[in-house]
Amino acid sequence: MAQKSQEKGSTGGVPVVTEPDKVRNVVLVGHSGAGKTTLVEALLAATGTIGRAGSVLDGTTVGDHDPAAVRQQRSVSLSCAPLLHNGIKVNLLDTPGYADFVGELRAGLRAADAALFVVSAVDGMDAATAALWDECAAVDMPRAVAVARLDHPRADFDNAVALCQRIFGDNVMPLYLPMLGDDGVSTAGLLGLITRRVFDYTAGLPADVREPDPEHQPAIAESRNELIEGIIAESEDESLMDRYLGGEEIGTEVLIEDLEKAVARGHFYPVVPVCAETGVGLDALLEVLTAAFPSPLEHDLPAVAGLDGSPRPPLTCDPDGPLIAEVVKTTVDRHVGRVSLVRVFSGTLRQDQTVHVAGHGLAERGHPDHDADERVGHIYTPLGATLREVPLCVAGDICAITKSGSAETGDTVSSKDEPLLIAPWEMPEPLLPVAIVAHTRADEDALARNLARLVAGDPTLRLERNPQTHQQVLWCMGEAHADVVLDRLRAGGVELDTEPVRVSLRETLTVPAKGHGRHVKQSGGHGQYAVCDIEVEPLPRGSGFEFVDRVVGGAVPHNYIPSVEKGVRTQLERGLVAGHPVVDLRVTLVDGKAHSVDSSDAAFQTAGALALRDAAERGQPALLEPIDEVTVRVPDGSVGAVMGDLSGRRGRVLGTEPDEDAEGRTLIRAEVPASELLRYAVELRSITAGTGTFRRHFVRHDPMPAHLADQIRKEQTP
Repeated sequence: MAQKSQEKGSTGGVPVVTEPDKVRNVVLVGHSGAGKTTLVEALLAATGTIGRAGSVLDGTTVGDHDPAAVRQQRSVSLSCAPLLHNGIKVNLLDTPGYADFVGELRAGLRAADAALFVVSAVDGMDAATAALWDECAAVDMPRAVAVARLDHPRADFDNAVALCQRIFGDNVMPLYLPMLGDDGVSTAGLLGLITRRVFDYTAGLPADVREPDPEHQPAIAESRNELIEGIIAESEDESLMDRYLGGEEIGTEVLIEDLEKAVARGHFYPVVPVCAETGVGLDALLEVLTAAFPSPLEHDLPAVAGLDGSPRPPLTCDPDGPLIAEVVKTTVDRHVGRVSLVRVFSGTLRQDQTVHVAGHGLAERGHPDHDADERVGHIYTPLGATLREVPLCVAGDICAITKSGSAETGDTVSSKDEPLLIAPWEMPEPLLPVAIVAHTRADEDALARNLARLVAGDPTLRLERNPQTHQQVLWCMGEAHADVVLDRLRAGGVELDTEPVRVSLRETLTVPAKGHGRHVKQSGGHGQYAVCDIEVEPLPRGSGFEFVDRVVGGAVPHNYIPSVEKGVRTQLERGLVAGHPVVDLRVTLVDGKAHSVDSSDAAFQTAGALALRDAAERGQPALLEPIDEVTVRVPDGSVGAVMGDLSGRRGRVLGTEPDEDAEGRTLIRAEVPASELLRYAVELRSITAGTGTFRRHFVRHDPMPAHLADQIRKEQTP
């Protein structure tokens, strides 16, 4: 902690480590606007990693180097910013706070060994941050809290801490209290609760350490007692509590040692007040990151398997062990090419090393299974967009490699002699469709190339080429995600347009009908002659198509009956009313006529199609729309609003049940027309203040209401 050392640690240069215990991988999480990126800038500047801190408003920060981030003035992608403090390399993983970029957050969690929750002293936190705390708790990830933006006029540290304790639960306790300056408003320093010292930042970093003033003593005493009891309760020394209750003064070094152990185990969560603008608390936070957060040696590695899926023994973070690393982020730079951010879990990644790159299990997301042996050219330590070359990357560390021909986000990098696969991390399903089309035919090739690059780097982006609607659809996480994707496509030199997403409809006939098809032409020489009579009857939903031959007496020669069926099937694909495929019909061929010279396969195909179209005029055709089963997970307080909204979308609620995986949340199951779900990802977020999620899958086609069907026919009649 900052109480242990006030000297400014080793700073500047390119941090290169050869031992895992000299690494800390820390992911910063919190809602958009909490101050994560600004805090990273301040920490980089405080350690001499950069000359001066950049500004989010000016677009000069290390983390927000993406043009979309500069334009939107918020993080839209994961960035890695390493610094060196007291001989420890800290890889700060800055993640976007907006819900649309949860895939980048997941990647940061995968690469990290501990999480720093950044909570605004002005705005508090959102529900998504609270849910993320529970998620980290489920895997015992060590956590700490930085209460930021103390320089704001409306900042309230006490309220922020109370909010954290109410939402995050037990053992969330401040190590320091803010100390106001002479103006009674600004934060000039910190009151150390363990050391009972004042850390005065009036002259900047490092803080001037002195005895507290008399007016500080009551606040320190009250909060210190609560903190010490919390630390002792988590101590491995069971006698410590008895000694404390007996009136014994517990030594500072003992308290700090027990505190660090409890934090590393994920059982205690220190709160540190920080102000990026003035530097208050930055050195204290650096001590938490380096002294209390665990090294990669203390973090369990993901499960591994062979390329065939066979399980392998658990690996350890051993620099001399088998190489196993994972691509946690992929970007494509127009100058450098493909850049892959890699977390090395075991072994050591070296320059000019031949490795095996494998990606399996994401074919449905547009990432076909792939395996390739590739040579790693150069290895870099990334600092935002800047790549600084290093000779190697040891187990537990994070690096960047370039020019890989096949590496995609989520891929495993391992030894070519013993290729392995790391179990993938959980990635949310993109649920907002955006239909795109090249502006001109000349843009089509550029669009295809840029789409391939984007999909390779973003596993939350799914590309679908719908054969029924003939649309190219990007499935995104939300509107902000879609905006960034479209911006990146256009930045790559692609002119494109968006269009309304069309749903794949079907047609059917609702009553039995008869059809007559006559195709007779004489044009000199061989003509065309085919006549057929059919009976059509609807089948139950999901039955598909049946063709029945009931011709007697050879009215239609046996060799032409398949031709009639082929013609009927072709017409079914073309549609009968609005150009949509026809389903759930039985077509029975009952009679017909043929000519010994002029009949042909083509003629009977045409006659079969004409007969089906004739039957459609009397079969009362109907449009069928896809119905999806939707499972919505929402807080209990939002159940009524969500169920009402689903009903307004022509949905049928099937039932509700408590969410077994999360207390205070409910699962709502409903069947909803797919056309009513096109923007549901956005609207559910609005209804539930960002706390609702949903899954969907197709179940069947149902008849569309008449007024909607009439509108579709007018718009899409070929």
